Amino acid sequence: MSTLLRDTGIVFNRAMRLSLRNPAWLVISLMQPILYILLFGPLLEPLSGQLGSGNAYQIFVPGILVQLGIFGALFVGFGLIAEYRAGVVESQRVTPASRTALLLGRVLRDVVVLLVQDTLLVLVSLPLGLRAPVLGVVLTLVVIALLGAAFASVSYALALTLKSEDAFAPLLNAFVLPVLLLSGILLPMSLAPGWLQAISDVNPLKHVVEGARAFFDGGYDTSTAWWGVAMTLLLAVVGWFFGVRRFRRESS
Repeated sequence: MSTLLRDTGIVFNRAMRLSLRNPAWLVISLMQPILYILLFGPLLEPLSGQLGSGNAYQIFVPGILVQLGIFGALFVGFGLIAEYRAGVVESQRVTPASRTALLLGRVLRDVVVLLVQDTLLVLVSLPLGLRAPVLGVVLTLVVIALLGAAFASVSYALALTLKSEDAFAPLLNAFVLPVLLLSGILLPMSLAPGWLQAISDVNPLKHVVEGARAFFDGGYDTSTAWWGVAMTLLLAVVGWFFGVRRFRRESS
C-alpha cells in the first residue's frame, strides 16, 4: 500500500505540473458551461413553474455540473495518446511503478481539476440567482468527483486501446450526443413525451442528473437523490475496473 501511495503521488505531481504549466485548456474547457449558464439559463426563468422549481438555476446548474464532469473527463484521453506517441507511456511502463498508480495518479489530477472548475461554476451562478443549500452543493461535488473518476478511467483505457485521435474523437462524439439528449442535462426529462422518458430511464446518467438536482433542492432523504448516488458508484466501479484492466494489459 505504501508503494502504491508513493507511486500515485509521483504520477499525480507530474500530471499536475503539466496542467499548471499549460492552464489555457482548463480555462477553455470551463468557458462552455459558463456560457450555458449566462446565455441559456435566463431562458429557463419563465419556465420555472413547469420545471418543478421556483428557481430555474436549481434545475439547470446541477445538470451543467454533471455535463462538465462527463465531458471534461472523457476528453483527457487525448493527452494520453500524445504521451504514448512521445514515448512517455513506454518509459513509465519499464519502471517498477505500480500499474494501478499510473492510472490513479492521472485520474486524481483530473478529479482535482474538475472540482476546481465545478466550484468556480457554482460561484459564477450565485450572482445570477442560484439558491442551493451548502450541504447539497457539497454532496453534488462528491458525486461529480466520482463520476469524473469513472469517465477519466474509461477515457484513458480507450486511449490506450485506440492510440489514435482519428479513432478516438469520432467514438466520443458518437457517445456525447445521445448522453446530452437522454440524460436531461439541459432540461428535465419530465418535459419529454412518454416514449422518450421510457428510453431515458435506462440511461444511468439521467438518474445521476436527477439525484444532483434533488441535492440542490435539499432533498437529502429522497430515493431520487440516493438512487443517483448508487448509479454514480456503479459507474465508478465499472470505469475503474475497465481502466486498471487496460493499463495492466498494456504493461504485460
